[in-house]
Amino acid sequence: MSNLPDNLTPVRPAHVFDEVRLAEYMKANVEGYRGPISILQFEGGQSNPTFHVTDGAGTQYVLRKKPPGKLLPSAHQVDREYRVIKALADHTDVPVPKPYALCQDDSVIGTAFYIMQFLPGRVFADVRMPGVSPADRGKIFDSMNDVLARLHNVDYRAVGLGDYGREGQYIQRQVTRWSSQYDLARTEDIASMEALKKWLPENIPPGDETRINHGDYRLGNTIVHPTEPRVIAVLDWELSTLGHPLADLGYNCMMYHFGEGFGASGGYAGQDLKAFGIPTEQEYLAAYARRTGRKDVPAWNFYLAFSLFRLAAIVQGVYKRGLDGNASSETATKYGNRARAMADLAWSMVEKRA
Repeated sequence: MSNLPDNLTPVRPAHVFDEVRLAEYMKANVEGYRGPISILQFEGGQSNPTFHVTDGAGTQYVLRKKPPGKLLPSAHQVDREYRVIKALADHTDVPVPKPYALCQDDSVIGTAFYIMQFLPGRVFADVRMPGVSPADRGKIFDSMNDVLARLHNVDYRAVGLGDYGREGQYIQRQVTRWSSQYDLARTEDIASMEALKKWLPENIPPGDETRINHGDYRLGNTIVHPTEPRVIAVLDWELSTLGHPLADLGYNCMMYHFGEGFGASGGYAGQDLKAFGIPTEQEYLAAYARRTGRKDVPAWNFYLAFSLFRLAAIVQGVYKRGLDGNASSETATKYGNRARAMADLAWSMVEKRA
């Protein structure tokens, strides 16, 4: 079984479920499935536990399920993930794993889950892609840009996602939501965060737009072909909704402003981009604009500041949960520092604006 990913572990005790019931479900609902079944769990703290399933014929699948226990109604909506992946797989050229089945019957394995295709490839936890040639890095960046543009070019109503979120005023709603979430998780005074809470809603650029938003679009949430420099699938659609496309682009481009160990997968701040083989941020924006039929990307620092503010609120929540005993103190310290650093970086974007 040497073709298995190297980030697999035995199923963790808290996530064990009835494998016999799953095998019965797959036999009835997944075309081509053959028993017996073998299950491992992907490492990492994903919100929705994710498993690697192999059947008797050696076919590999991925299963994503809700976590066990009492959950917030709006969280861990695997049915939404499945819905957007299926719409994109069936009707668009956005690369996603093939979805096989959604099960909302808790009696099968204890929670709702879905099954999709397993795609072998490379997942880069570090956006700087150590070990990849500069030429291939540039091509992977261009492919990542192309895929985001393809997603934003989708007619969401035509593919059945007209009610996948609220249309319009995405930025306003997000600022309100994350300001509230931040206040609930606030543990200290972060002056830049308070300033952003006031400045952002008063300075939303004109030109509201609605597109399918991934919500966490970054290199680490894509699968790159095993040997070729191109993205073959986009993963982790948990935060997806209808939203402003430039918010997605701003989030994707935070990598240009993060330094060493900053953010989920590192960054390029202060680095020699030419030596790495990747486009400048301006070149990346120009490629996106060309692919989406835009003349330019206006008010860019606003969308960067908004994305950093949103992420600062998210990591502040992780920090608070750590202090409350739901995460290790080491993690809590790291996330606490990052919330302040992200808010400060966001405010520096405001101060740089034209």
